[in-house]
Amino acid sequence: MLLVDDILFFPVRSILWVFREISEIAQKELAGEAKSITEQLRILYMQLETGRITEAEFEAREKVLLDRLEAIESRLADEDETEESDEDEAEESNENRQEPGEA
Repeated sequence: MLLVDDILFFPVRSILWVFREISEIAQKELAGEAKSITEQLRILYMQLETGRITEAEFEAREKVLLDRLEAIESRLADEDETEESDEDEAEESNENRQEPGEA
């Protein structure tokens, strides 16, 4: 019976695997973008310290970069919460599938 189940659920598991891989790649890309933004902030601070930009230019650029960084961090946090709830649901469904004699 387990072999039949494996054969029947293979397409579903394959699709889920593809979606997990896409999610991981997207998270890595967002993390890379966050690193890029922090690097841009560092350069911006150096430009202010050396006098290459004015205080007003600095504040405008800093606000844009910090807003982008905050948006990325909130997306990453939302995705982490979604993954945790998906894992919890999967664990609950696995526990519900156990037969009464199993522990």
